[in-house]
Amino acid sequence: MAEQPQLSEEVLFTIKRENLDSGLRGYPVGYCTSSSVDPNKGLFYVGRKVPDLVHWEPEKVIFLLYYGYEGTDQEIKAFKEDLKKRAPLSEKTIQHIRQLPKDGHPMKLFSASLLVLGMIEGKNDYHEDCLNVIAKIPLLGAEVINYHGGFKGKPFDPNLGYMENFANMLGGPSSGSPDLKEALTLFNILHYDHGGGNLSTFIGKGVASGLEDMYGSLAASMCALAGPRHGRANQDCLEFTEKVLNEVGENATNSQIENLIRKRLADNELIFGFGHAVLRVEDPRATILYELAKKKYADKPLVKIALKLKTEGTKVLSENPKISDPFPNVDAISGTILSVSGFPYPEYFTILFGISRCVGIARQIVYERLEARDKKGTPIYRPKYLYKSRESN
Repeated sequence: MAEQPQLSEEVLFTIKRENLDSGLRGYPVGYCTSSSVDPNKGLFYVGRKVPDLVHWEPEKVIFLLYYGYEGTDQEIKAFKEDLKKRAPLSEKTIQHIRQLPKDGHPMKLFSASLLVLGMIEGKNDYHEDCLNVIAKIPLLGAEVINYHGGFKGKPFDPNLGYMENFANMLGGPSSGSPDLKEALTLFNILHYDHGGGNLSTFIGKGVASGLEDMYGSLAASMCALAGPRHGRANQDCLEFTEKVLNEVGENATNSQIENLIRKRLADNELIFGFGHAVLRVEDPRATILYELAKKKYADKPLVKIALKLKTEGTKVLSENPKISDPFPNVDAISGTILSVSGFPYPEYFTILFGISRCVGIARQIVYERLEARDKKGTPIYRPKYLYKSRESN
Protein backbone atom coordinates (compact mmCIF):
# COMPACT_ATOMS: atom_id res chain seq x y z
CA MET A 1 0.00 0.00 0.00
CA ALA A 2 1.39 3.41 -0.95
CA GLU A 3 2.52 5.64 1.91
CA GLN A 4 2.94 8.82 -0.10
CA PRO A 5 3.04 11.77 2.34
CA GLN A 6 0.50 14.43 1.45
CA LEU A 7 0.50 18.20 1.78
CA SER A 8 -2.89 19.82 2.15
CA GLU A 9 -3.70 22.11 -0.74
CA GLU A 10 -5.46 24.38 1.72
CA VAL A 11 -2.27 25.24 3.61
CA LEU A 12 -1.55 28.96 3.28
CA PHE A 13 1.98 30.32 3.35
CA THR A 14 2.85 33.80 4.56
CA ILE A 15 5.96 35.27 2.99
CA LYS A 16 8.09 37.05 5.57
CA ARG A 17 11.17 39.19 5.11
CA GLU A 18 13.43 36.36 6.27
CA ASN A 19 12.03 34.18 3.47
CA LEU A 20 13.52 36.48 0.81
CA ASP A 21 16.96 35.67 -0.58
CA SER A 22 16.53 32.16 0.84
CA GLY A 23 16.47 30.12 -2.36
CA LEU A 24 12.67 29.60 -2.26
CA ARG A 25 13.35 27.03 0.46
CA GLY A 26 10.20 25.30 1.62
CA TYR A 27 7.68 27.12 -0.57
CA PRO A 28 5.54 24.83 -2.77
CA VAL A 29 5.25 25.96 -6.38
CA GLY A 30 3.69 22.93 -8.05
CA TYR A 31 3.24 19.17 -8.04
CA CYS A 32 5.65 16.28 -8.39
CA THR A 33 3.99 13.03 -9.47
CA SER A 34 7.04 10.76 -9.39
CA SER A 35 8.64 11.16 -5.95
CA SER A 36 8.57 12.92 -2.59
CA VAL A 37 10.79 13.29 0.47
CA ASP A 38 9.37 12.98 3.97
CA PRO A 39 11.58 14.50 6.73
CA ASN A 40 11.18 11.43 8.95
CA LYS A 41 10.63 8.62 6.44
CA GLY A 42 12.92 9.52 3.58
CA LEU A 43 12.51 9.20 -0.17
CA PHE A 44 9.43 7.75 -1.89
CA TYR A 45 9.02 6.78 -5.55
CA VAL A 46 5.33 7.00 -6.50
CA GLY A 47 4.29 6.41 -2.90
CA ARG A 48 6.69 3.53 -2.26
CA LYS A 49 9.64 3.73 0.10
CA VAL A 50 12.81 3.53 -1.93
CA PRO A 51 14.44 0.95 0.41
CA ASP A 52 11.61 -1.40 -0.62
CA LEU A 53 12.61 -1.06 -4.29
CA VAL A 54 16.36 -1.56 -4.22
CA HIS A 55 16.09 -5.26 -5.09
CA TRP A 56 14.02 -4.51 -8.20
CA GLU A 57 15.64 -4.39 -11.61
CA PRO A 58 16.39 -0.80 -12.68
CA GLU A 59 13.96 -1.06 -15.59
CA LYS A 60 11.14 -2.01 -13.23
CA VAL A 61 11.82 1.02 -11.02
CA ILE A 62 12.01 3.29 -14.07
CA PHE A 63 8.70 1.90 -15.31
CA LEU A 64 7.15 2.77 -11.93
CA LEU A 65 8.50 6.32 -12.12
CA TYR A 66 7.44 6.84 -15.70
CA TYR A 67 3.98 5.26 -15.72
CA GLY A 68 3.03 5.66 -12.06
CA TYR A 69 2.26 2.02 -11.31
CA GLU A 70 4.04 -1.31 -10.92
CA GLY A 71 4.22 -3.00 -14.28
CA THR A 72 3.32 -6.61 -14.94
CA ASP A 73 6.03 -9.04 -16.00
CA GLN A 74 4.89 -8.69 -19.60
CA GLU A 75 4.90 -4.89 -19.41
CA ILE A 76 8.39 -4.83 -17.90
CA LYS A 77 9.68 -7.22 -20.55
CA ALA A 78 8.27 -5.03 -23.33
CA PHE A 79 9.65 -1.90 -21.63
CA LYS A 80 13.13 -3.45 -21.46
CA GLU A 81 13.04 -4.27 -25.14
CA ASP A 82 11.87 -0.75 -26.00
CA LEU A 83 14.72 0.81 -24.04
CA LYS A 84 17.26 -1.47 -25.73
CA LYS A 85 15.99 -0.43 -29.17
CA ARG A 86 16.28 3.22 -28.24
CA ALA A 87 19.66 2.93 -26.49
CA PRO A 88 22.41 2.94 -29.16
CA LEU A 89 24.13 6.23 -29.88
CA SER A 90 24.67 7.17 -33.51
CA GLU A 91 28.23 7.16 -34.83
CA LYS A 92 27.84 10.87 -35.57
CA THR A 93 27.02 11.57 -31.90
CA ILE A 94 30.02 9.56 -30.70
CA GLN A 95 32.30 11.24 -33.22
CA HIS A 96 31.33 14.73 -32.08
CA ILE A 97 31.60 13.88 -28.37
CA ARG A 98 35.14 12.66 -28.97
CA GLN A 99 36.00 16.04 -30.49
CA LEU A 100 34.95 17.99 -27.40
CA PRO A 101 37.67 19.41 -25.11
CA LYS A 102 38.59 17.49 -21.96
CA ASP A 103 39.58 20.59 -19.99
CA GLY A 104 37.96 21.22 -16.61
CA HIS A 105 35.72 18.96 -14.56
CA PRO A 106 34.23 16.06 -16.58
CA MET A 107 30.71 17.26 -15.73
CA LYS A 108 31.33 20.06 -18.25
CA LEU A 109 31.90 17.40 -20.88
CA PHE A 110 28.82 15.47 -19.77
CA SER A 111 26.60 18.57 -20.01
CA ALA A 112 28.02 19.45 -23.43
CA SER A 113 27.46 15.87 -24.58
CA LEU A 114 23.77 16.13 -23.75
CA LEU A 115 23.56 19.16 -26.04
CA VAL A 116 25.37 17.26 -28.79
CA LEU A 117 23.03 14.29 -28.36
CA GLY A 118 20.00 16.55 -28.65
CA MET A 119 21.32 18.38 -31.70
CA ILE A 120 21.92 15.12 -33.56
CA GLU A 121 19.29 12.71 -32.20
CA GLY A 122 16.62 14.89 -30.59
CA LYS A 123 13.00 14.47 -31.76
CA ASN A 124 11.63 17.75 -30.37
CA ASP A 125 8.96 15.65 -28.65
CA TYR A 126 9.09 15.62 -24.85
CA HIS A 127 7.57 12.16 -24.55
CA GLU A 128 9.82 10.50 -27.12
CA ASP A 129 12.90 12.40 -25.99
CA CYS A 130 12.24 11.41 -22.38
CA LEU A 131 12.19 7.71 -23.21
CA ASN A 132 15.15 8.09 -25.56
CA VAL A 133 17.28 9.91 -23.03
CA ILE A 134 16.44 7.36 -20.32
CA ALA A 135 17.58 4.61 -22.68
CA LYS A 136 20.68 6.42 -23.93
CA ILE A 137 21.97 8.14 -20.80
CA PRO A 138 24.01 5.16 -19.47
CA LEU A 139 25.68 4.81 -22.88
CA LEU A 140 26.31 8.54 -23.07
CA GLY A 141 27.81 8.52 -19.57
CA ALA A 142 30.06 5.56 -20.39
CA GLU A 143 31.20 7.25 -23.59
CA VAL A 144 32.04 10.47 -21.74
CA ILE A 145 33.89 8.72 -18.90
CA ASN A 146 35.88 6.45 -21.22
CA TYR A 147 36.79 9.33 -23.53
CA HIS A 148 37.76 11.70 -20.72
CA GLY A 149 39.66 9.10 -18.73
CA GLY A 150 41.35 7.44 -21.68
CA PHE A 151 39.75 4.09 -20.79
CA LYS A 152 39.22 1.36 -23.35
CA GLY A 153 35.53 0.55 -23.00
CA LYS A 154 33.36 -2.18 -24.45
CA PRO A 155 30.48 -1.76 -26.92
CA PHE A 156 26.80 -1.86 -26.01
CA ASP A 157 25.54 -5.42 -25.59
CA PRO A 158 21.77 -5.83 -26.21
CA ASN A 159 21.82 -9.07 -24.21
CA LEU A 160 22.64 -7.23 -20.99
CA GLY A 161 20.37 -5.26 -18.66
CA TYR A 162 20.25 -1.50 -18.11
CA MET A 163 23.01 -1.00 -15.52
CA GLU A 164 24.71 -4.32 -16.23
CA ASN A 165 25.46 -2.88 -19.66
CA PHE A 166 26.80 0.35 -18.20
CA ALA A 167 29.13 -1.51 -15.81
CA ASN A 168 30.33 -3.63 -18.71
CA MET A 169 30.89 -0.66 -21.03
CA LEU A 170 33.02 1.28 -18.55
CA GLY A 171 36.73 0.87 -18.99
CA GLY A 172 39.09 0.26 -16.09
CA PRO A 173 40.38 -2.76 -14.18
CA SER A 174 37.00 -3.73 -12.68
CA SER A 175 34.92 -3.33 -15.84
CA GLY A 176 31.88 -5.60 -15.69
CA SER A 177 32.79 -7.20 -12.36
CA PRO A 178 29.89 -8.43 -10.17
CA ASP A 179 30.85 -6.08 -7.33
CA LEU A 180 30.94 -3.05 -9.60
CA LYS A 181 27.67 -4.02 -11.24
CA GLU A 182 26.00 -4.36 -7.83
CA ALA A 183 27.31 -0.99 -6.59
CA LEU A 184 26.45 0.91 -9.76
CA THR A 185 22.96 -0.61 -9.93
CA LEU A 186 22.23 0.28 -6.31
CA PHE A 187 23.63 3.79 -6.72
CA ASN A 188 21.57 4.25 -9.88
CA ILE A 189 18.25 3.22 -8.31
CA LEU A 190 18.83 5.31 -5.18
CA HIS A 191 19.37 8.51 -7.19
CA TYR A 192 16.65 8.46 -9.88
CA ASP A 193 14.48 11.17 -8.35
CA HIS A 194 14.27 13.30 -5.23
CA GLY A 195 11.14 15.40 -5.24
CA GLY A 196 10.55 18.38 -7.46
CA GLY A 197 12.44 21.16 -5.73
CA ASN A 198 16.09 20.12 -5.62
CA LEU A 199 18.27 22.48 -7.65
CA SER A 200 19.01 20.35 -10.71
CA THR A 201 15.38 19.26 -11.11
CA PHE A 202 14.03 22.77 -10.55
CA ILE A 203 16.47 24.26 -13.07
CA GLY A 204 15.68 21.64 -15.70
CA LYS A 205 11.95 22.24 -15.38
CA GLY A 206 12.48 25.99 -15.38
CA VAL A 207 14.46 25.86 -18.62
CA ALA A 208 11.85 23.56 -20.16
CA SER A 209 9.13 26.04 -19.18
CA GLY A 210 10.55 28.33 -21.87
CA LEU A 211 9.95 25.42 -24.28
CA GLU A 212 13.60 24.49 -24.59
CA ASP A 213 13.85 20.86 -25.68
CA MET A 214 14.54 17.92 -23.38
CA TYR A 215 18.26 17.76 -24.03
CA GLY A 216 18.94 21.45 -23.50
CA SER A 217 16.87 21.37 -20.32
CA LEU A 218 18.80 18.37 -19.01
CA ALA A 219 22.13 19.98 -19.92
CA ALA A 220 21.13 22.93 -17.74
CA SER A 221 20.12 20.49 -15.00
CA MET A 222 23.52 18.86 -15.11
CA CYS A 223 25.28 22.22 -14.85
CA ALA A 224 23.25 22.76 -11.67
CA LEU A 225 24.08 19.28 -10.42
CA ALA A 226 27.80 19.85 -10.98
CA GLY A 227 28.23 22.26 -8.08
CA PRO A 228 29.81 21.19 -4.76
CA ARG A 229 26.62 22.12 -2.88
CA HIS A 230 24.67 19.60 -4.93
CA GLY A 231 25.87 16.65 -7.00
CA ARG A 232 29.58 17.04 -6.48
CA ALA A 233 29.12 16.39 -2.76
CA ASN A 234 29.74 12.66 -3.23
CA GLN A 235 33.16 13.42 -4.70
CA ASP A 236 33.97 15.82 -1.86
CA CYS A 237 32.85 13.27 0.75
CA LEU A 238 35.10 10.55 -0.60
CA GLU A 239 38.05 12.91 -0.75
CA PHE A 240 37.32 13.91 2.86
CA THR A 241 37.21 10.26 3.94
CA GLU A 242 40.48 9.57 2.13
CA LYS A 243 42.07 12.57 3.81
CA VAL A 244 41.00 11.34 7.24
CA LEU A 245 42.33 7.84 6.43
CA ASN A 246 45.69 9.27 5.42
CA GLU A 247 45.81 11.42 8.54
CA VAL A 248 44.93 8.85 11.22
CA GLY A 249 45.32 5.45 9.53
CA GLU A 250 42.85 2.61 9.08
CA ASN A 251 43.18 1.42 12.70
CA ALA A 252 42.30 4.78 14.26
CA THR A 253 40.16 4.56 17.38
CA ASN A 254 36.76 6.15 17.75
CA SER A 255 38.33 8.67 20.12
CA GLN A 256 40.87 9.70 17.50
CA ILE A 257 38.12 10.22 14.94
CA GLU A 258 36.05 12.18 17.46
CA ASN A 259 39.03 14.41 18.30
CA LEU A 260 39.71 15.01 14.61
CA ILE A 261 36.09 16.06 14.03
CA ARG A 262 36.12 18.38 17.05
CA LYS A 263 39.37 19.97 15.90
CA ARG A 264 38.04 20.56 12.40
CA LEU A 265 34.92 22.19 13.79
CA ALA A 266 36.99 24.35 16.13
CA ASP A 267 39.11 25.44 13.17
CA ASN A 268 35.95 26.25 11.15
CA GLU A 269 36.67 23.44 8.70
CA LEU A 270 33.89 21.45 7.05
CA ILE A 271 32.76 17.98 8.05
CA PHE A 272 31.50 16.44 4.82
CA GLY A 273 28.60 14.03 4.51
CA PHE A 274 26.25 15.14 7.28
CA GLY A 275 22.94 16.96 7.21
CA HIS A 276 20.19 17.28 4.64
CA ALA A 277 17.93 20.08 3.43
CA VAL A 278 14.75 18.08 4.15
CA LEU A 279 15.54 14.98 6.22
CA ARG A 280 15.71 14.99 9.99
CA VAL A 281 16.86 11.38 10.29
CA GLU A 282 19.66 9.34 8.78
CA ASP A 283 19.08 9.20 5.04
CA PRO A 284 17.53 5.75 4.38
CA ARG A 285 19.56 5.60 1.18
CA ALA A 286 22.70 6.01 3.26
CA THR A 287 21.52 3.26 5.61
CA ILE A 288 21.27 0.85 2.66
CA LEU A 289 24.80 1.66 1.53
CA TYR A 290 26.23 1.45 5.06
CA GLU A 291 24.68 -2.03 5.36
CA LEU A 292 26.34 -3.06 2.10
CA ALA A 293 29.65 -1.63 3.32
CA LYS A 294 29.52 -3.63 6.56
CA LYS A 295 28.39 -6.80 4.80
CA LYS A 296 30.93 -6.92 1.97
CA TYR A 297 33.69 -4.38 2.55
CA ALA A 298 34.18 -4.08 6.32
CA ASP A 299 37.89 -4.98 6.02
CA LYS A 300 38.61 -2.16 3.57
CA PRO A 301 40.53 0.74 5.17
CA LEU A 302 38.29 3.34 3.57
CA VAL A 303 35.16 1.63 4.90
CA LYS A 304 36.62 1.34 8.41
CA ILE A 305 37.07 5.11 8.48
CA ALA A 306 33.68 5.84 6.88
CA LEU A 307 31.89 3.76 9.53
CA LYS A 308 33.70 5.54 12.37
CA LEU A 309 33.01 8.94 10.84
CA LYS A 310 29.33 7.98 10.81
CA THR A 311 29.13 7.22 14.53
CA GLU A 312 31.49 9.91 15.80
CA GLY A 313 30.25 12.61 13.44
CA THR A 314 26.64 12.05 14.47
CA LYS A 315 27.61 12.08 18.16
CA VAL A 316 29.55 15.34 17.96
CA LEU A 317 27.08 17.17 15.71
CA SER A 318 24.14 16.07 17.91
CA GLU A 319 25.57 18.20 20.71
CA ASN A 320 24.80 21.37 18.76
CA PRO A 321 21.10 22.31 19.20
CA LYS A 322 21.28 24.49 16.10
CA ILE A 323 21.91 21.46 13.88
CA SER A 324 18.54 19.96 12.92
CA ASP A 325 19.99 16.99 11.08
CA PRO A 326 23.27 15.65 12.50
CA PHE A 327 22.96 12.37 10.62
CA PRO A 328 24.87 11.16 7.56
CA ASN A 329 23.40 11.65 4.12
CA VAL A 330 23.78 9.38 1.10
CA ASP A 331 26.88 11.24 -0.10
CA ALA A 332 28.73 10.31 3.10
CA ILE A 333 29.05 6.69 2.00
CA SER A 334 28.14 6.42 -1.71
CA GLY A 335 31.59 7.46 -2.95
CA THR A 336 33.28 5.02 -0.61
CA ILE A 337 31.10 2.18 -1.90
CA LEU A 338 31.85 3.08 -5.51
CA SER A 339 35.57 3.23 -4.78
CA VAL A 340 35.92 -0.06 -2.89
CA SER A 341 33.72 -1.92 -5.39
CA GLY A 342 36.09 -1.13 -8.22
CA PHE A 343 35.52 2.44 -9.42
CA PRO A 344 38.05 4.62 -7.52
CA TYR A 345 37.60 7.67 -9.75
CA PRO A 346 35.85 10.39 -7.71
CA GLU A 347 36.04 12.92 -10.55
CA TYR A 348 33.37 10.83 -12.33
CA PHE A 349 31.02 10.31 -9.38
CA THR A 350 28.87 13.31 -10.31
CA ILE A 351 28.44 11.89 -13.80
CA LEU A 352 27.15 8.67 -12.21
CA PHE A 353 24.74 10.83 -10.20
CA GLY A 354 23.68 12.64 -13.38
CA ILE A 355 23.10 9.42 -15.32
CA SER A 356 20.62 8.41 -12.64
CA ARG A 357 19.00 11.77 -11.94
CA CYS A 358 18.30 12.48 -15.62
CA VAL A 359 15.68 9.71 -15.42
CA GLY A 360 13.60 11.53 -12.81
CA ILE A 361 14.18 15.02 -14.17
CA ALA A 362 13.16 13.97 -17.68
CA ARG A 363 9.94 12.45 -16.34
CA GLN A 364 9.15 15.57 -14.32
CA ILE A 365 9.68 17.68 -17.44
CA VAL A 366 7.14 15.49 -19.26
CA TYR A 367 4.63 16.16 -16.47
CA GLU A 368 5.13 19.92 -16.52
CA ARG A 369 5.07 20.20 -20.30
CA LEU A 370 2.40 17.66 -21.27
CA GLU A 371 0.26 16.78 -18.24
CA ALA A 372 0.04 19.65 -15.74
CA ARG A 373 -2.99 21.97 -15.64
CA ASP A 374 -5.24 19.60 -17.59
CA LYS A 375 -2.53 19.04 -20.21
CA LYS A 376 -1.97 22.75 -20.84
CA GLY A 377 1.42 22.55 -19.15
CA THR A 378 2.93 24.93 -16.64
CA PRO A 379 3.53 28.52 -17.76
CA ILE A 380 7.04 29.88 -18.12
CA TYR A 381 8.74 30.25 -14.72
CA ARG A 382 8.58 33.85 -13.56
CA PRO A 383 9.00 34.34 -9.79
CA LYS A 384 8.73 37.87 -8.46
CA TYR A 385 11.74 39.77 -7.13
CA LEU A 386 11.46 42.96 -5.09
CA TYR A 387 13.71 45.90 -5.83
CA LYS A 388 16.20 46.72 -3.08
CA SER A 389 18.75 49.52 -3.16
CA ARG A 390 22.32 48.30 -2.65
CA GLU A 391 22.87 51.28 -0.33
CA SER A 392 20.51 49.64 2.18
CA ASN A 393 22.67 46.49 2.48
